[in-house]
Amino acid sequence: MAPFTSQELRKGFASFATGVTVITCLDEDQNSHGITISSFNTVSLEPPLILWSLKKHSRLMPWVEVGKKHLIHVLERSQENLAMHFATVKVDQFAGVDHKIAVSGLTQINHCVAYYECETITVHVGGDHNIIVAKVINLKNHPEKEPLIFARSQFVGLDFSEIKSS
Repeated sequence: MAPFTSQELRKGFASFATGVTVITCLDEDQNSHGITISSFNTVSLEPPLILWSLKKHSRLMPWVEVGKKHLIHVLERSQENLAMHFATVKVDQFAGVDHKIAVSGLTQINHCVAYYECETITVHVGGDHNIIVAKVINLKNHPEKEPLIFARSQFVGLDFSEIKSS
């Protein structure tokens, strides 16, 4: 194999289709923050663990460290606008966003495919990102909804009508 550039690597990574999530968390003053993440993955059923990654120097890093709680939202196919909204920093990120405060105190965006309330159990350095491993404390799933997919640097949908659930 030949050497590659970071741009070629980015294009290669883009060939892997992934779901799109928004993670919400609270700062030390209990203000809500959110960020779009496509690096979400399952780790274990027993115990229930997930992982996701965040730039090492992200402003959110102090609020998702070990022992901190966060809420992962799997976006629905029609929620491209939310993916883009939370991909950039805004003064009031939740202005105009249909949301509520969950029992946990975390901000919950309405109408998503699934929700995972998590607590960070470990953080690993992975190059220019940190890999957050979190225990799933609570979940809510809406299997009738179709998830938003990101592939080849664009949002896509899949026709789930022919897929039988088990």
